[in-house]
Amino acid sequence: MKNMKKQYIKWAVVLSSVFTTMVSCQSDYLETDPTTAVSEDAAYSSASNLAAIINGMHRDMYYRQNDSQGQNGEGGIMIMMDALADDLVFPSTGNGWYITTVRWQDQVNENGSNDFYPYQFYYALIRNANLVIANGPKVPVVDASDAGTIKVAIGEAYAFRAFCYYMLVQIYGKRYVPGTVNSQLGVPLRLAANEAPLARNTVEEVYTQINSDLNEAASRLAGSKRATKSHFDDKVILGLKARIALTQGNYTEAVAAAKSARVGFNLMDNAAYTAGFNNLAGNNEWMWGATIIADQGDSFSNFGAYMSRNFNSTNIRQSPKAINNKLFLLFPSTDIRTKNFDPTGAHTALGLPSTYAKFPYTSQKFLAASQADSRVDVPYMRAAEMYLIEAEALARLGNEADSKVAFNLFTKNRNPSYTGSVNTGAAYLTEILNSRRLELWGEGFRFLDLKRLNQGLDRTGANHSSVVTNNVMTVANTDPRWEFLIPRAEINANPLIVQNPL
Repeated sequence: MKNMKKQYIKWAVVLSSVFTTMVSCQSDYLETDPTTAVSEDAAYSSASNLAAIINGMHRDMYYRQNDSQGQNGEGGIMIMMDALADDLVFPSTGNGWYITTVRWQDQVNENGSNDFYPYQFYYALIRNANLVIANGPKVPVVDASDAGTIKVAIGEAYAFRAFCYYMLVQIYGKRYVPGTVNSQLGVPLRLAANEAPLARNTVEEVYTQINSDLNEAASRLAGSKRATKSHFDDKVILGLKARIALTQGNYTEAVAAAKSARVGFNLMDNAAYTAGFNNLAGNNEWMWGATIIADQGDSFSNFGAYMSRNFNSTNIRQSPKAINNKLFLLFPSTDIRTKNFDPTGAHTALGLPSTYAKFPYTSQKFLAASQADSRVDVPYMRAAEMYLIEAEALARLGNEADSKVAFNLFTKNRNPSYTGSVNTGAAYLTEILNSRRLELWGEGFRFLDLKRLNQGLDRTGANHSSVVTNNVMTVANTDPRWEFLIPRAEINANPLIVQNPL
């Protein structure tokens, strides 16, 4: 690897020794937007170039990787996290995309592309975040505007690093157990842009670093104005703090962060809720996400190429995505969220051609720009999640009265006929969690929620196909497959790495 120093990084797709074995060897250049590449020296020669690196990292969040259309940045990993769980239903195998994920075959294949992909994707972003953090302070400051640009770029780099480690430790490490010393193995904390072998840090150490990085990001991004909702700002940092605090069982902190994060982001009305989830810029509920620009789209490697109902592709025609009908039937027809699924599968209003297979309970939550254009805005964070975090955390603190203030306000928006929860105790908490399942369907939360809650997988009695799932209908919460194997490429390149148990 050392004899191949003239290399090219495409949207940050090189990180550590593992990466050097898996991608074309090109480490002296950073591509920071879809059309230009600059040397590393040039990348840190001006504030605008530093900001361009961050722009490239945000671009990477929805860009095709490894020449695999299913590995399309964060959107692809979101699909994987739901395909592993119980609420996203694949009614047929279609043309095969994500079927090995549904069958729980990816994470037990240490040589598999989809076992490797999250490791590759997030560590690539971490490497570039580390470069920005290390070199940002050395960038020449011409005026006050440059100083502000540099401060924000470094702040976003810390936010990227925190987000990526949060995803990595959940996917490759054991669950965080609140109230204990989490000494179980997490992932290596790589805080410098080098290729030195590193052992796996503990889950607790990884979360300590995540929270430290978020605090640094919050300090640097305070009061900043982002150009688009694809970027981090102080409210998104608060939203991430709320997520992470919920995962760690820090419920008081989760409540405070969630309440502050959603200020200024109003819940969408019912018309907007059923309009296709494809208007990030114009929907005030969306806090963070990606709008795929027309000339930067990738027809068969966009989130909408797999999760929309109307794009004209083999995958959508043959295997439209459906909701677990047991979950769907928990909610009354007056709940607007049920309108994003069709129990008949006909989707009459969409005018789908006869070539589109029809299955019950298929989704029209995500609608592509057109049958010929798969672009769908990718939702990373919405205010709805903040209401649900607040309600759940307060309920776990035993404060049902305040929890119901938040939960009833949220639910009344989604269901005008809702008169307030009459449940208490465990039944009330289940009501919140079921609402979370319906609200965040298809947005990449369910596998990680099951793991956080220490619940097993249960697809039984619903509309899951035993053929599609290969009879993987239940998985106990103690099963080792809840942790992805560390990719074999990393183990081969890093003698300090310990593999997860099979």
